[in-house]
Amino acid sequence: MNEDTIKGKWKQLSGKIQEKWGKLTNDDIDVAEGNTEYLVGKIQERYGIAREEAEKQVRDFNGGV
Repeated sequence: MNEDTIKGKWKQLSGKIQEKWGKLTNDDIDVAEGNTEYLVGKIQERYGIAREEAEKQVRDFNGGV
């Protein structure tokens, strides 16, 4: 799923994102608003993981949606 598609379906995806990454706040998700780079950064920050791992998780999530 490309970033344009993600932005278009953000409202529907935000609930699934919250389920997958429960440490993200609603504000984090609202501010991300389809911006995968921001989302990756927040996942990295909240979970204390490497950027590459956060990017992989977002890619895997995008593929499964």
